[in-house]
Amino acid sequence: MHTPCSIACLIPFYNEGDRLLAVLDVVTRVPGLAQIVCVDDGSNDPELAQTIRQRWPRIRLLQLPDNKGKTAAIRHGLSEIRADYVLLMDADLQQMNRAELSRIVRQVRQGCPADMLILRRLRADWFVRMSRADVLLSGERIIRRADLEAVLSGPVERFQLEVAINEYMQQHQKRVCWVPWSAKNTYKTQKRGPVEGFVADAAMYASIVGHLGVASVVRQYRSFARKPLRLN
Repeated sequence: MHTPCSIACLIPFYNEGDRLLAVLDVVTRVPGLAQIVCVDDGSNDPELAQTIRQRWPRIRLLQLPDNKGKTAAIRHGLSEIRADYVLLMDADLQQMNRAELSRIVRQVRQGCPADMLILRRLRADWFVRMSRADVLLSGERIIRRADLEAVLSGPVERFQLEVAINEYMQQHQKRVCWVPWSAKNTYKTQKRGPVEGFVADAAMYASIVGHLGVASVVRQYRSFARKPLRLN
C-alpha cells in the first residue's frame, strides 16, 4: 500500500494585504497540507502579521527585518519545513479555486509520476502565454524539498528562482509536468502603476536572462515542461 507523502505550503510575501489574506483563506482550507509557512519579507504593514496570527494560529509566520527578495524569503522559510514536498505559492493570487487546489494536492500525496508539477496559469494574458511565462515563471509549483534545497544552495536570488528551478530540473533529467490552474497573479503594473511596474518587470527579465544566459532561456522556452498531467 502506498504511504501518502507529506506536503507543506510555503508563501513568501511583501505587504500584499487583502490579496494575501484571500490566498490564505483558500490554502488553510485545503486538506492534506502538513504545514503552512508564511515569510514576511520585511513588510511595512505590521497589522498584516497580527491579522494572520489571529485568524490562522496554525500558520507558522516568519518575519524578516528587511526586504531581501522572494528567493531569500523562500530560503529562510524552507528551513522550517520537514515535509517531503513543498507547494510554493505566490501571495498576490486572485480567483483561486479551493477544489482545484485540493485535487492537485491529493494527486501528489497519493502518488505522482512527475518529479515536479507546475500549476500553469491558463487565464494569464496573451503575451504571458505567448512567451510561455504561464509555465516557466509560474510561482505555483509542487517540488520535492530535497530538489528545492539543492537549487537554493546555489547563487540564485530574488526573481531568478523559478528559472533556476527549471534549469536544475532539466540538467538532472527530472520529469516535470504542468496541471491547469485557474488562478491569476496580480501584475506589477497593477500594484505600482504603469511606469514603475514596467520598469520592475524589465529589471526582472534582465535578471533572469543575466542569470541563465540567452541559450538556456531559449532552451527552456522550447522544451521545458511541455506535457500536461491528467489528474485522477
